[in-house]
Amino acid sequence: MKLLNTILVYRRLILIILTLLLLLPLPLVIRSKEAECAYILFVVAIFWITEALPLSITALLPGLLFPLFGIMPSKDVASAYFRDFHLLLIGVICLATSIEKWNLHKRIALRMVMMVGVNPAWLTLGFMISTAFLSMWLSNTSTTAMVMPIVEAVAQQIISAEAEIEDTQMTNFSGPTNHGLEIDESDNCPEKNDLKEKATPFKRCSNDSRKSSGKMESEKNSEGRRYRTLKDHMMCKLMCLSIAYSSTIGGLTTITGTSTNLIFAEHFNLRYPDCQCINFGSWFLLSFPVAIILLFLCWIWLQWLFLGFNFKEMFKCGKTKTVKEQACADVIKGEYQKLGPMRFQEIITLVLFIIMALLWFTRDPGFVSGWSSLFAQYSSFPSDSTVALIVGILFFLIPVKKLTKTTPTGEIIAFDYSPLITWKEFQSFMPWDIAILVGGGFALADGCERSGLSLWIGQQLTPLGSLPVWSIILISSLLVTSLTEVVSNPATITLLLPILAPLAEAIHVNPLYILLPSTLCTSFAFLLPIANPPNAIVFSYGHLKVIDMVKAGLGINIVGVAVVMLGVFTWMVPMFDLHTYPGWAPEISNHTLP
Repeated sequence: MKLLNTILVYRRLILIILTLLLLLPLPLVIRSKEAECAYILFVVAIFWITEALPLSITALLPGLLFPLFGIMPSKDVASAYFRDFHLLLIGVICLATSIEKWNLHKRIALRMVMMVGVNPAWLTLGFMISTAFLSMWLSNTSTTAMVMPIVEAVAQQIISAEAEIEDTQMTNFSGPTNHGLEIDESDNCPEKNDLKEKATPFKRCSNDSRKSSGKMESEKNSEGRRYRTLKDHMMCKLMCLSIAYSSTIGGLTTITGTSTNLIFAEHFNLRYPDCQCINFGSWFLLSFPVAIILLFLCWIWLQWLFLGFNFKEMFKCGKTKTVKEQACADVIKGEYQKLGPMRFQEIITLVLFIIMALLWFTRDPGFVSGWSSLFAQYSSFPSDSTVALIVGILFFLIPVKKLTKTTPTGEIIAFDYSPLITWKEFQSFMPWDIAILVGGGFALADGCERSGLSLWIGQQLTPLGSLPVWSIILISSLLVTSLTEVVSNPATITLLLPILAPLAEAIHVNPLYILLPSTLCTSFAFLLPIANPPNAIVFSYGHLKVIDMVKAGLGINIVGVAVVMLGVFTWMVPMFDLHTYPGWAPEISNHTLP
């Protein structure tokens, strides 16, 4: 038992040593650059899948191993760790920092929910739309962490309002109130003070969210029954899952919405520099219909699964609000009123947000000439990162508050000003781990290209060309969707892009035909609490069990893959001429490498 306990304690160290040793015969027996690169690729893949090392530290291994194996010089590997992607990420994080600092995200979410009404079904749809919209511009994690306390407040207020009206009706029917029963009922129904305590710890996501979920479950179970009826419990489950899933779906819509989209765009533009077809505008046009359809079907699926669909009640006109609906409306309105009138800082942030979006859309729309054509001699030089940096720098320049000090004579004078955001605030939001992880993916892709491993993989996959194209796309999409449930999304896309691109070239299919659906499906981590941070956050509130998430997520995964397949064979075909092997993709000759 002591030996087993020791092995358990040092399991990650043992896994690292065994992986390095057991795979070592590959480069020693097959003495070629392809085999050496494959050894590094397998080591990095295993470490990413098992998380034996932190993902970012694993991403640094190509910088260590490629020079030692003679695959790439150290200076070339180092240059892969900071690319155009990182400049785009910096600009986007500047915007996200200002939005969250000045509470603009909360104002947008509450306003959108107020617009759709307070019927539970429509309320859920309102939360999903506002969450998806925010997730287009903010990270999925921060969006979920921001919206969930509001959703929890609304859900608990509905339960409390229903309890109050039932108690009132019981008092009127039965006569004097039994105070002993009152105390018992108050234990079963959470009050507003309890709500604040439960909501507060989840306003920001932490790496310990998975651990906290188990603790919170045990605490809440010890309190006894939390819901007056099964319907109340189902409503809480519905709202939690709708926020987690809509934040993921919203991130599909823009290149900056998720790290997987950014990784794909950078990898694709580096591998196929002559394409110039993947930019902010083209990505929005191809992914927006996918997100809209999937969001609507997700709403229907979750509503049917947990509460059922009552079309007569949902679409009945002129119906007066129930007590529950009125209580819900009061909570949302109260939260919105607490924000007060729109401040100068919020207005400036909103204006810069709109300017950034417009400049992204109009840089090179495709169907008309964009503003990049104004630079006739070098119109391809400006990219989406150029726009992000222009607007991002403005957040550090625009003054919003005077800084004052008191002189020895007692006079108060202004000595400086405070901008929209400071460097310290930016640093607290900047996901440096993702930046390093993406850089490691670029280095890995460059190493596969330099060593000839990508070409070798493509040639081994040539027999797949005998299969119908739709089956290859479906298989790759299902593979990605399954893998991303247990491996982080950035690691999944970084690992598979260097394999799927050569596959498309080997079977003489437009690379976008395979890469686009695979990239979209990488975000479909709906099945498990550990699949992505939004799932972990909503699970930590204690309303859900793993089986709830599995049942709901399995349906969304199937629907998601189906919607992506629909898009790939309909509106994406004319957008990128997917049925034609493009001139910007290399011609692969079918010969055996020496």
